Amino acid sequence: MIVQPKVRGFICTTAHPDGCAAHVNEWIRYVKLQPTITGPKRVLVIGASTGFGLASRISAAFGAGAATMGVFFERPAEGDKRTATAGWYNTIAFEQAAQAEGLYATSINGDAFSHAIKDEVVARIRADWGGQVDLVVYSIASPRRIDPVTGEQYNSVLKPIGATFTNQTIDVLNGVLSTVTIEPAAEEDIRQTVGVMGGDDWALWMHRLADEGLLASGVKTVAYTYIGPQLTYPIYRQGTIGCAKAHLEQTAHQLDAELQKNLGGHAFISVNKALVTQASAAIPVVPLYISLLYRIMKEKGIHEGCAEQMYRLFARLYADTVPTDAEGRIRVDDWEMREDVQQEIAVRWSALTQEKLAEWADLVGYREDFYRLFGFGLPGVNYEADVVTDKQIPSLAPQGRMMV
Repeated sequence: MIVQPKVRGFICTTAHPDGCAAHVNEWIRYVKLQPTITGPKRVLVIGASTGFGLASRISAAFGAGAATMGVFFERPAEGDKRTATAGWYNTIAFEQAAQAEGLYATSINGDAFSHAIKDEVVARIRADWGGQVDLVVYSIASPRRIDPVTGEQYNSVLKPIGATFTNQTIDVLNGVLSTVTIEPAAEEDIRQTVGVMGGDDWALWMHRLADEGLLASGVKTVAYTYIGPQLTYPIYRQGTIGCAKAHLEQTAHQLDAELQKNLGGHAFISVNKALVTQASAAIPVVPLYISLLYRIMKEKGIHEGCAEQMYRLFARLYADTVPTDAEGRIRVDDWEMREDVQQEIAVRWSALTQEKLAEWADLVGYREDFYRLFGFGLPGVNYEADVVTDKQIPSLAPQGRMMV
């Protein structure tokens, strides 16, 4: 079929297989041009098909020569009725590129929160790797989670805490500024959001792998968070999501103590830069902030995308001494949070008008990154041509797995 973007709200309901492949290969080319990282050799990435998780898998494979196992929840195509999700096509491109260079790459598709997928990962590590995992990346962004122990379903919400939040926001696709008002969360909203986006599932993964004897001596694990500027604090850092992220960071401290004691390992939180992802596009105010941030960081020559961010993280994670802040976090948001960048954000935010948008905000760059998430707008791709959309992830096909 001929695949064109169909946008509904903050997601695109179609994905272009050739465009997704071009996007993945752009990230791979970037990482391969960087100095080799002396780092992990067997890497499990939980949430491996898009955004920071995919970029982490690429950095591990093509930056450090690692065997990678990716876990995700993606949907294949339905004949000529519906394309696969972008993450499905991304994974095809990643596995093809990895296998072309003799790198082990296998994938497991399903609910990473479930016992069943954890069971499958344990079995696959034993059957294929004949060794232990030395890095676990936890990069799941989901609106809901079923607790595999209690069966309770948690649903996350984007709400402030304690007071109604009102601020300016934007529909980045039509470029219209507006005002958004969000009512404060109840205690149950907070509990639900922590249940989805906190550290419980990360801990379940690490404890299961430890109990199975599948964590190598000196193992490292890392999960991702965001802090951002004070103007987004009410809806993010001090809101329901912020409570979940605080729980995630608390989990990192607990896991770090356990890993140090038992395996000489470490658990880290990486604070990443604000970027256009399927998750960030859903948060009110944040797309407007990102549009201003992009313009300023590009003007200063310090803009980064997911691939640049994750390569920089891996270089720090495997430095002789891992640089962290006072809370033990790795800060690859350091360029975003530079004083000169945030001062300029504050000036533009306070004086922003519809007329000033074109001058002060990078809406074009935001839109380009948004469409690229789904494989659209990539150079060298013929978007008027018929393409095969019903494609199989190599490692999910019969006899599609490699051994190391």
